[in-house]
Amino acid sequence: MKSFWKAFKGIYSILIFIFLYAPIVVLMVYSFNANKSRGSWGGFSLKWYAKLFSNADILDALKNTLIITALAAIIATIIGTVSAIGIHYMGTRMKSLFLNVNYLPVMNPDIVTGISLLLLFLFLGIKLGYVSLLLAHITFNIPYVIISVLPKLRQMNTHTLEAAMDLGAPPITAFMKAVLPEIWPGVITGFLLAITMSIDDFVISFFTTGPGINTLSIYIYSQAKKGIKPEINALSAIMFIVVLVLLLIVNRRDTADERKESKKVQHRRMN
Repeated sequence: MKSFWKAFKGIYSILIFIFLYAPIVVLMVYSFNANKSRGSWGGFSLKWYAKLFSNADILDALKNTLIITALAAIIATIIGTVSAIGIHYMGTRMKSLFLNVNYLPVMNPDIVTGISLLLLFLFLGIKLGYVSLLLAHITFNIPYVIISVLPKLRQMNTHTLEAAMDLGAPPITAFMKAVLPEIWPGVITGFLLAITMSIDDFVISFFTTGPGINTLSIYIYSQAKKGIKPEINALSAIMFIVVLVLLLIVNRRDTADERKESKKVQHRRMN
């Protein structure tokens, strides 16, 4: 019976992975298809990759996406980290209140957030464009950063900051030298999550962008009505490979850090 359930779990896991990654594999394969039609294979070709880098519209949308994503992720990570530290040192009631408020944007439908931000920008007289789009991305990224950093703060010794300040370190130095190294994995996780959310977002970007300013998600949506160009397949394949490489690097670094920490613990026990 145990062997049956073990085999069942294995087969079930394989089917789930096939369901998740088969469309990506098909997309990557057809990015090398010489035919424009996805219904037939016309032989191996790199012409869509060449056309990708000569397509001004796609490159402009990619540039806008990368700029907005980078700025939004950096600013949201800074604000979210500081906010997480503030929430962590609050009293029980205030902490509970702020955590519930922080979870609302995460659970709120994107269309509600997008319309709300649109109305807010119009009320404040902020012209829809780069600024409104950047502010929108920062806004919906901050809660995810807070959620990523808070668990690391809970794992940290509550007296670490006080001990560093008692030893004569100024507050900023105490934070940089004592607290930040402890919560750094959570900060990196929040930063990467912010990047992912910004690149992936369509609904909020659609409501808060201005005329003539496209992100990749908006550009692809506009092209879907006419038919997705093969250049998009090539771009998607490149983005997938880049993200995969980054994940492998991060995971390898985390594994190396865990091994170092494990060796330090063993060394302390031996001594």
